Amino acid sequence: MNYLSQFYAVYGSLLNFIGINSLLALSLYVTLSAGQLSLGNAAFAGIGGYTAGILTVNFNAPFLVSLAAGSLFAGLAGLVLGLPVLRLRGVFLAMATLSFGEVVRIVAVNLTITGGAEGLIGIPNKTKTWFIYLVLVLVSFFLSRLRWSRLGWGFESIRGDETAAAAMGVNTTYYKTIAFTIGALIAGLAGAMYAHLNFLITPREFGFSMAVQLLCYNIVGGMRVWYGPILGAMLLTALPEILRGIGIVAGPVRLCVNGVILLLVILFLPNGLVSLFPTRKGRGKVASNLLSPKETKDNLSPEKG
Repeated sequence: MNYLSQFYAVYGSLLNFIGINSLLALSLYVTLSAGQLSLGNAAFAGIGGYTAGILTVNFNAPFLVSLAAGSLFAGLAGLVLGLPVLRLRGVFLAMATLSFGEVVRIVAVNLTITGGAEGLIGIPNKTKTWFIYLVLVLVSFFLSRLRWSRLGWGFESIRGDETAAAAMGVNTTYYKTIAFTIGALIAGLAGAMYAHLNFLITPREFGFSMAVQLLCYNIVGGMRVWYGPILGAMLLTALPEILRGIGIVAGPVRLCVNGVILLLVILFLPNGLVSLFPTRKGRGKVASNLLSPKETKDNLSPEKG
């Protein structure tokens, strides 16, 4: 027990950030599972963090109420943004969501209630390590079950071929909007927990750098299964401490090592770190519940005439 206490005293902060970053990586995983390359999840985390922080600091809202409000407000922003933006695809969608992130950052810099460029300070430290990992377990369980649900197969069909999915009668707009909203909810929750962990939040913490980092977590860990982003977040978050432990100063060197790791994964492990572990084969009928029997028959049968 004494050893565990000493370990937590030294690495407790690292464990907290691994949990938060894993949640953020999972938020992007949901969007990527529907074939949508979004760079706006950092902005949703910022919205959730600022919402929760403002409620706690200015209105003395209970911790759980602040977390719920931050998550819901980010989810609402994701829903409102997703309806028009998800008509775009590929790099155009990425640029649109990245632009949204810059808008959120600039607004936070110029508002008084957010603390401006100096950030929102005085947020009480209410996020505990056990709570972070409890939320991570619950979110992971939800996503693992979602993967084999009707909704999950809808995401998978869109990622495989959106045009073919639409031709088979899958409502692609509905499924993409749901994925975008779920990702925003998880990102907002992670941002709200981060705000109550770090005592303060600043606009630069939720900018372009975080957006790219979340994408790196997913690429390095693997985007095919829910635990892939967690593996990527664990490795890249712990990397500075690993480098420091072997005598390499973190900072610019860490960024170079991140780039090397990303390049090696792309070249030798295109499916990410999850390809090092055995995975279960797909189970059940792939799209048995995506369409009703009548809809399936109508969509697959040749046109009369």
